[in-house]
Amino acid sequence: MDTPSGSVILTVSGTIDKHNVDGTAQFDLDMMRELPAVSISTSTIWTEGVLMFTGVPVALLLEELGSSGNTLRASAINDYTIEIPVESLEDTYPILAYEMNGSPMHRRDKGPLWVIYPFDSDEKYRTSQVFSRSIWQLDRIEVID
Repeated sequence: MDTPSGSVILTVSGTIDKHNVDGTAQFDLDMMRELPAVSISTSTIWTEGVLMFTGVPVALLLEELGSSGNTLRASAINDYTIEIPVESLEDTYPILAYEMNGSPMHRRDKGPLWVIYPFDSDEKYRTSQVFSRSIWQLDRIEVID
């Protein structure tokens, strides 16, 4: 893996095979943009109207890193932490959104990364459990188990 040349927006640690900095996989925005992206147009319970989010499917990122864990411990800049079972991930959803309506997300916009599901597409994405996993200002993922 290349090492980030810009500000690090995500650090992945734990049971992963690929590393670039001190046993972790660190990504800047350009590195995230190099991975295959998905766009989701959806409303959220935290924002007004339908927005378009673009980012990397979480499952794809884990595959790229050679992850072998069963649980993701996702943490935000403010240390809010939630566990997401790997078995709950779909091939395409959720995504680690790095853009909202075509622009990078800043901290005041819930960025730089926000775990986004296609909330409007199915009731299964509108549960308290899924909402709790929709962590914004994400900056760390530890793959455990």
